[in-house]
Amino acid sequence: MTAPTVAFGEVTERPLDLAAHEGAVADRAAGAVVSFQGVVRDHDHGRAVVALTYEGHPSAERVLREVAAEIADDPEVYAVAVSHRVGPLEIGDAALVAAVSTAHRAAAFAACARLVDEVKARLPIWKRQVFADGTEEWVNCP
Repeated sequence: MTAPTVAFGEVTERPLDLAAHEGAVADRAAGAVVSFQGVVRDHDHGRAVVALTYEGHPSAERVLREVAAEIADDPEVYAVAVSHRVGPLEIGDAALVAAVSTAHRAAAFAACARLVDEVKARLPIWKRQVFADGTEEWVNCP
């Protein structure tokens, strides 16, 4: 069995690349690579979203790497890669990208779901949404 690895975890203003995350967790022993891409949608709770910006606390990247390392500590996990974007994003842009490799699909699906859930719960990143009617809100403060 391959030793678990955190391929990378970063908070960045650059566009996120799902294929790069999948490649980063590739392993000859892995029978499964599961990935997730959270994208900016044009609505939230029935309201049209026209602009979105993410802002991160200075500790955001450290927290992201801690979460990735916790998932990588699972003996079934071979590798983990996860990134969150900050700054202004367009509708359809990837805001969160994650990939996990394991020997079997069930473990990969479970580990990727845990990774995404923990990132969403713990990452100190705030989302500012601007709606079509000109109002705005800040959300996702852990």
